[in-house]
Formats: sequence, structure tokens, C-alpha cells
Amino acid sequence: MNAVSLKASTLQGSEIIKLGGEINQKIKAGEHIYNLTIGDFNPKIFPIPDELKRLILEAYENDETNYPPADGIAELKTAVLHLIEKHERLSYAMDEVMIAGGGRPLIYAIYQTLLDPGDKVLYPVPSWNNNHYCHFNDAQKIEIETKAENGFMPTAEELRPFLKDATLLALCSPLNPTGTTFSENALREICELVLQENKERQGKRKPLYVLYDQIYWMLMADGFTHYNPVSLFPEMKPYTIFVDGISKSLAATGVRVGWSLGPAPVIARMKSILGHVGAWAPKAEQVGTAAFLMHEKGLNDYLEELKLKVNFRFNRLFEGIKDLKASGFPVDIIAPEGAIYLSAQFSLLGKTMSDGKRIEKTEDITAYLLNEAKVAVVPFTAFGCAPGTDWYRISVGTLAEKDIDDVLENLRSALQKLG
Repeated sequence: MNAVSLKASTLQGSEIIKLGGEINQKIKAGEHIYNLTIGDFNPKIFPIPDELKRLILEAYENDETNYPPADGIAELKTAVLHLIEKHERLSYAMDEVMIAGGGRPLIYAIYQTLLDPGDKVLYPVPSWNNNHYCHFNDAQKIEIETKAENGFMPTAEELRPFLKDATLLALCSPLNPTGTTFSENALREICELVLQENKERQGKRKPLYVLYDQIYWMLMADGFTHYNPVSLFPEMKPYTIFVDGISKSLAATGVRVGWSLGPAPVIARMKSILGHVGAWAPKAEQVGTAAFLMHEKGLNDYLEELKLKVNFRFNRLFEGIKDLKASGFPVDIIAPEGAIYLSAQFSLLGKTMSDGKRIEKTEDITAYLLNEAKVAVVPFTAFGCAPGTDWYRISVGTLAEKDIDDVLENLRSALQKLG
């Protein structure tokens, strides 16, 4: 008999954590590995804003260390509402926003609030962790495997056949793991389907809700614009629950301040759930973040500098891998659109290594890049894609500028060795 619950014993482990263990073993053994697997920032390269750090420390010095309200302090909720109204043309009330310890508790609470056991969740793959949240909530998953030619973003036509069965449509833009985004027209078409579906459901069954994870929206690549359902269609407001926060936009993944916007009855139930879990953001962090978000110039200056650093890495890696492709190597890459990720293809299946062994599966590609190029990247199988994929996530959040040329040269050298 299991010593733990069925749910716990059947929860899948993280492929990224497993790969991270292999990387750490190599590093401990003295190997120099370029670790581009982590969806995080190296604080020595991408520190949080100095002013934000000062404000948080000041809040601790002022003894802001007791329990915050379960849905967040009023000052931070006000600052969030000001931010999203100014930058995204979204108008929400105080009872339509809540604060939590980053985006993950909010996603968990959305699933818990909206889904009964057996309800269906529709989402694209690759995408981040929807399969695990379905498992936590005894929900049925409907996975749509997306296409490289669409930047791995789901289209209305791909989603249309499954909307009638779904209670929740989980979307993310910019998308983790691909670093691609919805165009205005693509998101419009999806929203039109959701509105039509909810019109047909009126009074008959639960609405079709949209979880819209936009945690990376302030990190758009050069020339791209972020779009959200409610700005495009105000009628989407009763059906849309946003997930957002400072984790990515302020390189503050460990500061743990996130927020959700949505219909007041949904937000109220999420507050109850997370109040019992105790998943609020620390009060001092909330106080400091509230003050920083209201400092418009400091926020804009920081974002401008952060995006310059991210886009520099995007452009160098994109051009470098395109050069490898032009040289005849079996690689490809999608132009970066946002977040801190690039989608790269390493078409190495069937190739022969110098020891005579053939590369036959995704794990072999991953191992070859790690062992020969000393470059660690994450296969899209870690984000729900079927075994055999040769597409990978490259994260730039820990990549030093001085290492970019070495990464590209290592890849070239490793690819040259293949038969």
C-alpha cells in the first residue's frame, strides 16, 4: 500500500529539476556548463531595482512584519490598479484584485475556485505546469499540441472543437517556454469564440473562464506589443482572471509578490482559499512594492535598462543560431517576441556521434548538447510536448554577455562532430 495519498504518489516530478541535478553534478565535478535551463535571473547580472530593495529594507526597519490582509494591503492593491490602468487600459475595483506570494499560488487558487473534480481544462502545449495544476485539482486536461509555424501559440481554429467541453481555458502571453506572444488578431479570434460559447451557455452551466497568465507582459522584445483579452473586448471581463506580478518584470523571482485581477465573486473565493493556505506575500515586500510601483520614473527607467539587457541577449543568440543554420547545421530558431526565452530547434535525431552511437530520442539530444557543447537547455517535453520533439527552451536570465560567443562556438563545434 502507498504510504502517502494517491494524488501525492502519482504527481509527476519536474523534468527541469531532474536535468538541473545532472548539471549540478557536472559542475561539482569541475565541468564548465552554460546553464540556460533556468527560468530565473542571475541577481548579479539582473539585480532587482535599487529603489525597490531600499523600500523593502525600510519597511522591515519600520517593523512591517505582522500579517498582511489575506488579499493584500490596500496600498499595493491601489498601486497595481494604477499600473494596469495606465499601461493596459484595464479598470478594476479594489474587490477585483488580490495579492499573493507570486503567481503560483494564484494559479492554484484559480484552479481550486473554478473547477470541480472532472471538469476539463483546455490549454496548449508546450506550456508551463498546467498538467500539474490539473492533477492537483482532479481536473481533466485537454492538451492542444501547437505548431512552430504559429510560434507555438494556440489558434482559434485549434481551440474551437474543444471549447464546449471546457470549464477553463489556460493561456499565457508572452509564453513560457517559447518566448512568443499572441498577435492582436489571434487573440481577438480566441476571445470571440469564448464570448460566443458563454452566450450559448447563459444560465445553463458554468461559464467558460480564461486564465490569462501575463507575468512577462512588461518584457516584450523590440517591435512587439502585448495584448490582453479585456482591453480587446470589455465583454471578456466577467470571464477573465489575470495572473501577474513583479517576479519577471522586476527580476524579483525570490521577492514573491504577485497579483490577480478578475470578477469580484471569483477573487473573493480565491482570497478564502489562499487565506487558509497562508500564501500571502510578506508584508514588508508588499509595502516596498506598493511604493516602488507608484514611482513612475524609477519603474520606467528600470524596465528600459532590463529590456535592453534581455534584448541584447535575444538578438545575439538569434543571429548566432541563424548563422549556424545558414552554415548548413540542422538547427533553427524563432525570432524572440517576449519574456526571457527563445525557442530553438536542434534536429539531431538520426545523427551519429563520434563514438558511433546514434541520437534516437529527445533525451539523447539533450545529453549531447550538455556533454559535447557544455550547453544545458530544456526540451519542450518538459512542457507537455510529445516525446521525440527536437524543440528547446533557451533562457537568457542567467547568461552573461561575455559568455554568448562561447555558447555559440561550443554549439558549432559540437554540431561539426556529428555524422
